[in-house]
Amino acid sequence: MNIRHFIPERVVPYIERGVTIDGEHLTIDQIIAVARYGAPVRIADEVRPRVDHCRQYVEQAALTATDPTISEKKKKDWLIYGITTGFGNMKDFPVKSLVEAEQLQQNIIYSHAVGVGNCFDVEIVRAMLLLRANAFAQGHSGIRYTLLEFLIALLNSGVHPLIPEQGSVGASGDLCPLAHMALILIGHGHATIGTLNKTTFTWKSGPIISGKEALASIQEILAKLNISIPFSLSFKEGLALTNGTTAMAAIATLTYFDAVELAKHADLSSAMSLETIAGRTRAFDHKVHEIRPHPGQQACAANIRAIVAGSKLVDQNRDVQDSYAIRCIPQVHGATRDTLEHVRRVLDVEINAVTDNPLFFEPDPDVTDGLSHRREYSAGNFHGQPLALIMDFLGIALAELGSISERRIQKLLDANHNHGLPTNLAVNPGLNSGLMILQYTAAALVSENKVLAHPACVDSIPTSSNIEDHVSMGAIAARKARQILTHVQQIIAIEFLVACQGLDFRVGTFPTEKDDRIFLKEAVEIQREMDDAESTAISTHVLTDILRIRYRLKHIHIDSVRDLGKGTRIAFKTLREHIPAVERDEKQELHQHIQMAWQMIKQRSIIAPLEKSVALL
Repeated sequence: MNIRHFIPERVVPYIERGVTIDGEHLTIDQIIAVARYGAPVRIADEVRPRVDHCRQYVEQAALTATDPTISEKKKKDWLIYGITTGFGNMKDFPVKSLVEAEQLQQNIIYSHAVGVGNCFDVEIVRAMLLLRANAFAQGHSGIRYTLLEFLIALLNSGVHPLIPEQGSVGASGDLCPLAHMALILIGHGHATIGTLNKTTFTWKSGPIISGKEALASIQEILAKLNISIPFSLSFKEGLALTNGTTAMAAIATLTYFDAVELAKHADLSSAMSLETIAGRTRAFDHKVHEIRPHPGQQACAANIRAIVAGSKLVDQNRDVQDSYAIRCIPQVHGATRDTLEHVRRVLDVEINAVTDNPLFFEPDPDVTDGLSHRREYSAGNFHGQPLALIMDFLGIALAELGSISERRIQKLLDANHNHGLPTNLAVNPGLNSGLMILQYTAAALVSENKVLAHPACVDSIPTSSNIEDHVSMGAIAARKARQILTHVQQIIAIEFLVACQGLDFRVGTFPTEKDDRIFLKEAVEIQREMDDAESTAISTHVLTDILRIRYRLKHIHIDSVRDLGKGTRIAFKTLREHIPAVERDEKQELHQHIQMAWQMIKQRSIIAPLEKSVALL
């Protein structure tokens, strides 16, 4: 399966021509192209002059503050946090020499790399490298241009540092994970060398190797950039690398992108459920949503109308109105869509923000405190509160997509509410459980999401001797949202399976109980015509199965789905090409069906063919 056909069209151009960073115009789609699909990265020409200009001031400050020939009073005028002083609650301890000032930058990497837990996925690591480089490109961080080139070299060479997920409290930024990212630059830590499969667009990582071995593998590339190994960090660079919202922003960007695609899948799976129960379409009429014109609600309703257009199954049940899980799809899905739009607005700012500390600007002639020559500003752009809030909000919004999906799953399986379909959509219920336990799995995932959806941002444990006395927990919020996303993808995968099974019964590709009685009768008659040896060799049960298989082979063709909606028909056929219907418990391993449907959601192989003929919002 060539996954390239399923990549969103808006991302493809960046994969083909690469991404150029200038610190100000990076987009979410470009991040996806680099992080997930391996697009090459270059630095815009205008970046170097401003990076070099800022760097000159940092070097002047470091030289002046450590010059033994200058008076202590004048030196104090040039003390700059994290350059000529220690970090955190060590801010009042000045360094005494240039050697100490440079060693300080190595030390922050060593001392702050204390993460635990599983390591981030490759695509998150790649997004982190890109976002840190893009922040440096604005020229307010005081780093050497060489360091910016080094980060891009790692990215383009597929050198991916191993970065533990846990350890960040979200202010001063993502200190711990960024320190692990930076270890590789000075030949420490561990990494893998990744190779991208251009057919499946999956990263294959080589064995875990030391940072020293990783840099040796790209020594020729680094030599062309005049980067010598071992590499030493200079003034401000260790602090610049570790100070910032980079890890949470990377997770947030990838989670947001996947959530946008999941919202489309949720509309599709719910439309299939609507058809399965022969539900009422008036709840989706544009007139209803024009008088409560939330954009997400209107978009969802329009999607449902487009997907079920031409269906002969809808509006056939006798209920005056459907239950909320069907009737209120636009209101619930739409609210999640509107949340996604808010998340996008915050991310558009954050991915082009400079979030380390201190920051450097041109001299300010309006300053009247006698420090007009000072360009540094100690502030708090590293605080992750904007991201913490939106990722908690996104986690809640995604959890609701899963919650209402589980209710539709239960409705389709319940013979009291599914309008004539068998209990648990089982063929020969009793002997077979059908899809009953799929709802249990969905319920378990929904319940776990309720725990994960508790906001992380409302908690704060002060750090650094109460100097850092309010922290965001943004990285935790982002990680939780990503876990919720995975759970909801799996819940929607289950809804696809259940809806397809119900549609099998509806459109006649699936034998009914009446058909089973006919098969059994025919099987008995066939056995009567056999001699004793033949009758012993083949049982009535086996004969019945043979007749059922013949029935399905006869009925599964294009005409069998002619009653489905325009979009539902495409999705049903796509799913059935990879996932069979469930006829007997002992013939199926349903966890494999869930896994396949989940992978198809992640790859967009269900939605992509549909988008070619149905314009989804």
